[in-house]
Order: sequence, then structure tokens, then C-alpha cells
Amino acid sequence: MRAKMGTPGSPVKSYDYLLKFLLVGDSDVGKGEILDSLQDGSAESPYAYSSGIDYKTTTILLDGRRVKLELWDTSGQGRFCTIFRSYSRGAQGILLVYDITNRWSFDGIDRWIREIDEHAPGVPRILVGNRLHLAFKRQVPTEQARADAEKNGMTFFEVSPLCNFNVIESFTELSRIVLMRHGMEKFWRPNRVFSLQDLCCRAIVSCTPVHLIDKLPLPVAIKSHLKSFSMANGMNAVMMHGRSYSLANAAGGSKGNSLKRSKSIRPQSPPQNCARNNCKIS
Repeated sequence: MRAKMGTPGSPVKSYDYLLKFLLVGDSDVGKGEILDSLQDGSAESPYAYSSGIDYKTTTILLDGRRVKLELWDTSGQGRFCTIFRSYSRGAQGILLVYDITNRWSFDGIDRWIREIDEHAPGVPRILVGNRLHLAFKRQVPTEQARADAEKNGMTFFEVSPLCNFNVIESFTELSRIVLMRHGMEKFWRPNRVFSLQDLCCRAIVSCTPVHLIDKLPLPVAIKSHLKSFSMANGMNAVMMHGRSYSLANAAGGSKGNSLKRSKSIRPQSPPQNCARNNCKIS
């Protein structure tokens, strides 16, 4: 996976991340139809030879980040298996495509999984049932395909390039899986769009010290959620009346106050000339 960011003195890149995905499956399952449904991007292969390989690029928006995808359609014919083995080495994600109107193409998914396990072990993959617009000719039940995907640890989609249904969504989900696997989620987490509940919690916690949340006229469940939100987002310190409050400061302040109180109520020793010094307890 390559992260392409603009640097001073170099042209600004039109994307933040560049991922390479492979579309694999038997012949005539509609992998080319999926690529043709993508309107943007280039269809020209960056390599001089492209026999048995279809190429397409597209850019998707994932949580505010632009992800450019290089999509390689490997032919399902047996004579191109060596091409798949060479191209699978640098792949970050794989889409296993079958035709829902062709039972034989679905049965061949197990063979492709064995090929992937041998030549690209550990690469994230999803299962894609193509040509959903021909559901009246369906030969592969949705429940069976979903169960097979769960058994192999894959996410499952049924798509229709003709209706533009679930095509971008499948690429987006695979991109999310790949980026999260490589620990890249932390880069866009601060830019994510907050829910209304998160925005309300952030507004309350930002102007209320954590140790004073219990005094708010709110239900107990909401106050508990506010405390959890404050701890999870590291908002233990807030500014109030020109002062910074935190749990540590509160604990330290109470400790200091208790020490001061204990010091103030400590009984003073009587003066040396006090008559009590001459008193003895019999």
C-alpha cells in the first residue's frame, strides 16, 4: 500500500492513498462489466503488455480521504493462471466474483480461494455475486453465498453494474478493510463526521469539568455516558472561568485542602509555662 501525499516543490496529488485490487473469478462472470461501470479513471494499462489483463483506475472517497484504486481484471481462463500468480504479489485486496445465474462459477470460488491462499496469503478479500439484475434466473441462493463467505471470513456483496448497485460500495468496503488492517484508520479518525450524539457530548464535556458532571440536572444514564465519552476522548481537562480543571487536579486539590484542613485543626502544644505541664495523671 502506498500513501501519496503532496510535498513542497512537487505537484499536488489527486489522491491520498493508492491501492491495488484484483478481480478474480471464472470466465464470463462479468468482471469486465464491473470495470466498465466505473465512469472515472483511466483504462490504459501502465505496462506495455496487457494480454489477459484488463485495467481500470477509479477514485473513491472514504471518510474524507481520496483513495485511488488500481483495478486489475485477471482472466479466468486456465492459460492465464501464471499471470494471476505474478500480479497477486503486489495486491492489497482481492474481489472474488461469480455470476449468480451460473452455478458453475460459484462452485469455482473454492478453487480461486486455494490459489489465493497459495500465492497471496493473508490478502483481504470479499465475495461478490454479479448480475443481480438477472435475479429471475438465479441459480445461487443469497443465503448460501453469504454462509460460504462467512465460513471463509469474507464480506459478501451482490452487485449489478447495469443498475449501478453496490459496485462502489463493495470497493469502498474492501478499501476500508485494507486501510484498517494497515493501521491507517488513525490518520482519518480526527476528520470523521461525528454523530449528533457525539456532538452533544463534546459540547457538554468541553465546558464542564468531569468531576462536576454528576451535578448536572440530567438522567443518570446520560451522565454516565458523558463520563465515558470524556475518558475515551481524552477530554479530562477543560477550561472554566480561566482555570484548567482535571481529575488529577481535582484529586490533588482535594488532597491539598485536606492537608490544609488537617494542619489547621491540629492542636497546638501548650506553652512551656502552662500549669498543665506540671499536671500528672495518677
